Amino acid sequence: MFYKISVRHYLLTCLLALVCLQSSPALAQRNKPKDATPKTPPAQENPAPMRPRVVAEEDDNWQKSHNKVRQAMSIVQGYYMDKPNADKAAEDAIKGMLEELDPHSVYISASEYKKVNEPLLGNFEGIGVQYNLVKDTIVIVSTISGGPSERVGIMAGDKIVMIEDRIMAGIKLTNDTVMKQLRGPKDTKVRVKIKRNGQKDLLDFTIIRDKIPLYSIEATYMARPNIGYIKLGRFSATTTDEMTDAIFKLQQQGMKDLILDLRGNGGGLLNAAVELSSMLFPPSTLITYTEGRKSRRMDYPAMGFGQMAKGRLVVLIDEGSASASEIVSGAVQDWDRGLIIGRRSFGKGLVQKPFMLSDSSYIRLTIAQYFTPSGRCIQRAYDEGKDAYQKELSNRFEKGELTDIHNVHIPDSLTFETRRLKREVYGGGGILPDIFVPLDTSLSHSYYDEMSRKNVINQYILDYVNNNRQQLKSRYPDLETFKKNYEFTDDLFKQLYAEATKEGVENKNPADFEKIKPRVRVLLKALVARYLWDTGAYSQIANETNDAYQKAIGALQDGTMERLKISPLE
Repeated sequence: MFYKISVRHYLLTCLLALVCLQSSPALAQRNKPKDATPKTPPAQENPAPMRPRVVAEEDDNWQKSHNKVRQAMSIVQGYYMDKPNADKAAEDAIKGMLEELDPHSVYISASEYKKVNEPLLGNFEGIGVQYNLVKDTIVIVSTISGGPSERVGIMAGDKIVMIEDRIMAGIKLTNDTVMKQLRGPKDTKVRVKIKRNGQKDLLDFTIIRDKIPLYSIEATYMARPNIGYIKLGRFSATTTDEMTDAIFKLQQQGMKDLILDLRGNGGGLLNAAVELSSMLFPPSTLITYTEGRKSRRMDYPAMGFGQMAKGRLVVLIDEGSASASEIVSGAVQDWDRGLIIGRRSFGKGLVQKPFMLSDSSYIRLTIAQYFTPSGRCIQRAYDEGKDAYQKELSNRFEKGELTDIHNVHIPDSLTFETRRLKREVYGGGGILPDIFVPLDTSLSHSYYDEMSRKNVINQYILDYVNNNRQQLKSRYPDLETFKKNYEFTDDLFKQLYAEATKEGVENKNPADFEKIKPRVRVLLKALVARYLWDTGAYSQIANETNDAYQKAIGALQDGTMERLKISPLE
């Protein structure tokens, strides 16, 4: 809602809005299929931020609002009892205005802009570590391969206790505090003191900061003979190159079919989504199109890469899959190219464009909507307000939508057809999967939940790996040996229980916990692998007890694809 201290902030919003009128958002939900035949050539997405032009607006109301704002600003400047903070008033006014438009139009200050875009740019400048804040201490989970920390000998399990001359333990650390200390321009130096297990004295390191890559792919491996698996965490500037390398690597290992895991992938760059899709489709296949009130329809066809255009495909999605993830999965479904497995995706289908203001801050404004090739609008409704929009996922859970497909209700008016097989697919926001997999609630046990909330499990596994790293690496020199031979024993469970007791966590239903213990055992083994290797190692082990993953394997092996006539395009 608008800034409430005074009417002047509302008036300021009107003045500031005038500079953005050529890119006003398209807010109307499309309820009927559209002609999805390509009409315009492809265009580059994600253009450089533009300085908006003030344009004449044919609507008299806007001109009246403009004059009204100018009058109000003059009155406030001339007569307010204290000196008003013009910058804050303007920022609050812009934020209020954008909140009234849609959930994804936002104001970004000049200082925040770089931080917001780092995940999309694919890199930042720093020391190259992944860390956890454990008991108010910086614990290194892993070093980024080839990064500056690895080069000087910092290891997983090390604890950073000092940065420069500042003590970094026991001071109520936040992630912002840590990042401000560790990140910095390339080629600058930072000194750290590290506590390492088995070492009596602190270790001194001088690290020269460098560009640190942010990888899109979280896991790549052969799930079964002929079946490759790729877990994609985001769509960034490096996604295309990473996917090209991953597909080539898996094809060298015999991959013919692919499971593309987009669960929890909140999206990113449109061009990355189109380029990834171009690996899955023949050239010129329509992937998505955008359209808005001031933005003419723009079609985005496949570009002809085709690295995986002939193999069978399964895409995994869930309620955390959004934006670019929905573009890919929507295209795959609409062309009957592959099978979509999981739960209905988030429903974020608004196109944002950054506009630079005079102080180098930005308005990231919604200018259009995404549509799938069959004409489905990806964006779910937000006419009940931002709060209701943000609570939708919890509402889905409460309504039982995440556990039972029959609790998903979509009006007949939002029924569409796929382009090839004329199968029914559904609009209304998000992508509804071909095969529904309910949310796994089997691990919802009070004892397990509380251990997780209080970080008992993660802390115990991290300490266990750090204290036994050399022994574990010696016994299990590679992940395959670890997968075959390692077991999280009952003695280790007893140690975990003891740590839980120290933290005040009690097992009030031991008999029920025994029922889920085999699942927990697998997940704890996966966590050990995570801290010995990486997130990919975790996925390889944890996925073997994951229902959606197993459904994907089954669909590629039991004739489901053939029965449904789902196949690559000719």
